[in-house]
Amino acid sequence: MGRKVHPIGFRLSTIREHSSRWYAEGNVYADLIHEDIAIRQMISEKNKRAGISLVEIERLPVARQVSIKVHTAKPGILIGRKGQNVNRLRKELETVTGKKVHLDILEVSNPDINAHLIGESIAEQLQRRISHKRAMKQAIKKAMRSGAKGVMITCSGRLGGADMARKESLREGRIPRHTLRADIDYANIEALTTFSKIGIKVWVYKGDILPEAKDEMAGAYSSF
Repeated sequence: MGRKVHPIGFRLSTIREHSSRWYAEGNVYADLIHEDIAIRQMISEKNKRAGISLVEIERLPVARQVSIKVHTAKPGILIGRKGQNVNRLRKELETVTGKKVHLDILEVSNPDINAHLIGESIAEQLQRRISHKRAMKQAIKKAMRSGAKGVMITCSGRLGGADMARKESLREGRIPRHTLRADIDYANIEALTTFSKIGIKVWVYKGDILPEAKDEMAGAYSSF
């Protein structure tokens, strides 16, 4: 089961939350789905150097307002000098959506164990014709030094310019993909090389999230 199902979708409503949080019915639902896709594409394409790992979208049911949280490894690039880049991006998003946009920039505390950022780093190295084995080994070593309990990376395609496509994987530590309480970060990235596209899959195991600890944290927050 764990080998065939998306690791993040498999854990929704247990230890994971949806990256888009809103409710709609009928044709409005389809329109908002396309709007979410356009928002994520615009943010990622206009800020390729900012190291964006996740974009969360939340819509208020009454007001025509969209709340967007952007998780990035380099918030300074995304914010810009005196907030110029953020203000420009907010205006562009309001033009696309036709709604008032509330934009929050959140820094990724440990980018070395973020699956999406690891995949993007490997993709950039493959596009510069660096050996895929070297890029995978370096990424795994950095992640394990930064506190990951297990990392697995898979590259598939015409690796090294070979005539026949193949798949290679490297793994270190534990990756309990069947365990629902396991906090596994997953990303699927494509690298466009001169030979062909190379698919990169990254699994990062960060530990277990126990329901007792989660309830204690909720109680601690409610007491403030």
